[in-house]
Amino acid sequence: MEYTRLGNTGLKVSRVCLGMMSYGDPAKQEWALARDEAEPLIRRAADGGVTFFDTANVYSRGASEVVTGEALGAIFPRREDYVLATKVYFPMGRGPNEGGLSRKHILDAIDASLRRLGTDYVDLYQIHRWDDETPIEETMEALNDVVRAGKVRYLGASSMWSWQFAKAQHVAEVNGWTRFVSMQNHYNLLYREEEREMLPLCADQGVGVIPWSPLARGVLARAGTAATTVRRGSDDRIDSLYDPENDKLILDRVAQVATDRGLPAAQVALAWVLHRAEITAPIVGATREGHVDDALAAVSVSLSEEEVAFMEAPYRPRDVRF
Repeated sequence: MEYTRLGNTGLKVSRVCLGMMSYGDPAKQEWALARDEAEPLIRRAADGGVTFFDTANVYSRGASEVVTGEALGAIFPRREDYVLATKVYFPMGRGPNEGGLSRKHILDAIDASLRRLGTDYVDLYQIHRWDDETPIEETMEALNDVVRAGKVRYLGASSMWSWQFAKAQHVAEVNGWTRFVSMQNHYNLLYREEEREMLPLCADQGVGVIPWSPLARGVLARAGTAATTVRRGSDDRIDSLYDPENDKLILDRVAQVATDRGLPAAQVALAWVLHRAEITAPIVGATREGHVDDALAAVSVSLSEEEVAFMEAPYRPRDVRF
C-alpha cells in the first residue's frame, strides 16, 4: 500500500479508502452486510495496508457507523492507527431539525455519530451535501466549533457546485474558522464532469480529492460481462447516475484493456482514477474478498498514456449528477 497526504495537511492516508456504506443493517439496506460478514472484509483491507475508512450517519440509518466502530476497534490495536471519516446532512429522523447543516443539527449529529462509532473523535467530518436552507456562515462556524471542541480533527465536503465550495472556503478564511481539507465528489470513467471546475479548484487550493463511486457503483467492475448483483437490483440510484447502454463504448474499451493486460476490469478502472494527479484516494466499497483484492492491487497498476487515451476517448459531456 502507498500513503499520501490528504491535501495540504500533514495527515497521511492510504491511497485506497474503504467505503463502509456496504456495511450495516440488511433490514434497512438490502445489500448491506452485517458485522459478522463485514468484519472479515474490513480486516482483509487493513491487512493490505488500508488505514482510511469512510462512512456516514445516514448509511443504514446509523447502523453502518456502529459496524464501522466495532469492527475497527476489534481490528486495530490503537485508535491512532487508522483514519476515520463520517458525514452529516441527510435526515436521521422525521423531525424538522433532524437533517441539514444547521448549528443545532451539526452539534446533535456529531455527538450521535461519536456514540455509534464508539470513539472520542472523528478524523474527517464531512458535510454530505450543500444545505440551501442554512446560511453557510452558520454551518462553517458550527463545524469550526466541533473542531475546537476536539470532536473532529479535519473537515471535508462532498458533491456540490464549485462556486459553493469556494464560497464556504472563503467564509471560513475571512472569519478565521477551519477550512475544508478534502472534497468527496462523484468521479469515474463514466462520469468526468468534475474535470471542468472542481478538480482544478481542488488542485489550485491544495484540497485532497477522495471520489465516491470510482467504479460507477460496480458498473465498471462488470465491464464486458453480463454479471449482476443484489445491489444492482435494489439500488435505484444506479439507473439515475449511469446509462450502461449509452456508456457501452467506454465499458467495452475498459474490458478490452483489462483483457489485454490480463487484469480484472475493476483494477483497470480504479487505476485510471488513481493515475489522476488530483486524486488522493478513491473510496471503494467491497462486499466480497475479490473487491478488496482488486482495490489493493489497483494501486500498483500503471496505465500507459495510450491506454488512458483509449478509454477516455468515447466520453461525452453529460448532466451534472450529485
